[in-house]
Amino acid sequence: MNIFYRPKYQSDVSQFISQLKAKDPALDAKQRQGRELLWDVDVDRSAWRDYRAAEVDQKPYVYQTDAK
Repeated sequence: MNIFYRPKYQSDVSQFISQLKAKDPALDAKQRQGRELLWDVDVDRSAWRDYRAAEVDQKPYVYQTDAK
């Protein structure tokens, strides 16, 4: 037996999350939907290529004005 073993111990955070999921069973689906909206999107590689090609190199000293 492990000396750090606590029978059926749940932290306050785990209890809170369990209660939240019990109140709103659709919470997992909402989280997945939010993730799909922000993170699981297809990347348009040609748009990124165009973006990288349009970048302008930064001058060594940013605040230097062009000599006229």
